[in-house]
Amino acid sequence: MDVQQNVSQIEHVKENGGAMRAVKDCIAGSVGGIAQVLAGQPFDTVKVRLQTQPDIYTGTMDAVRKTVQNDGFGGFYKGTTTPLVGVGLCVSIQFLVVEQMKRYFGRLNNTPSKQAPMLTPTQLYISGAAAGVANSVVSGPVEHVRVRLQVQTSGAAAQYKGPIDCIRKIYRSFGTAGIYKGQVPTIIRELNGFGMYFLAYEALVQRKMTESGKARSEISSGLVCLYGAAAGFAMWLTSYPIDVIKSKMQTDGFSGCSQKYSGSIDCIKKTFEKEGLRGFFRGISPCLLRAAPANAATFIGFEMAIRALN
Repeated sequence: MDVQQNVSQIEHVKENGGAMRAVKDCIAGSVGGIAQVLAGQPFDTVKVRLQTQPDIYTGTMDAVRKTVQNDGFGGFYKGTTTPLVGVGLCVSIQFLVVEQMKRYFGRLNNTPSKQAPMLTPTQLYISGAAAGVANSVVSGPVEHVRVRLQVQTSGAAAQYKGPIDCIRKIYRSFGTAGIYKGQVPTIIRELNGFGMYFLAYEALVQRKMTESGKARSEISSGLVCLYGAAAGFAMWLTSYPIDVIKSKMQTDGFSGCSQKYSGSIDCIKKTFEKEGLRGFFRGISPCLLRAAPANAATFIGFEMAIRALN
């Protein structure tokens, strides 16, 4: 009986420990997500406008100049409310799933419970890809609302008064399918993008731990920021064309003459016919400029929060 009680107590502690780790991952992910939005939103607004309105803007600086002229500096933060809430949730999901996957692969590799798991590149990619697919359930609608708010100008011509008004109007007319418009390219982008994202970051962290003999918590803030920036470049350099298609699909009309594309394949075909290969890389300059500060902020926010919580 005593043995059974001891086993039960050990299992209870393990369950509570796992739940507490998940809570910490979520909290730290939220901190990282908020930091990402605040650091990267202006660059993202310019990127989306270049992707979806090629007839209005000739390049990055032209988009910046016209945004300031039409909307003031506040125009760079149009649609920020949605990502502040949504991206915080998205990044929580990303880190929750990737940390769980890392622990799962660590057990497969027979890593001692108190030791940080050292995973193969394939395992790191799969962990990130799983996080991306799970994240897409939330990121699809969040980004759909954000890009619609980002591309509209201020004043009487604005179709939506804010994120809630945007969600309400889309859902009223087109239901859940309308909210999830552009979800197929979103899932593809998240799967590969976050696979490369976490592969790059975790591989750099693992190499530093191996070379220096330091624990993860002992890696300097400067290196965390550098590795986060590298992860951002790895994600966007491998996933940008599908992000262009996602943005075009999400800002397209829902039906009738306002709808340019019948689906993702049709969008790819028409983009190539009208803009050539260059059309799949419009807006990449502000995207790459954003990658360094936004993703450095994400990982430093997550790592510092985890260290504080532990």
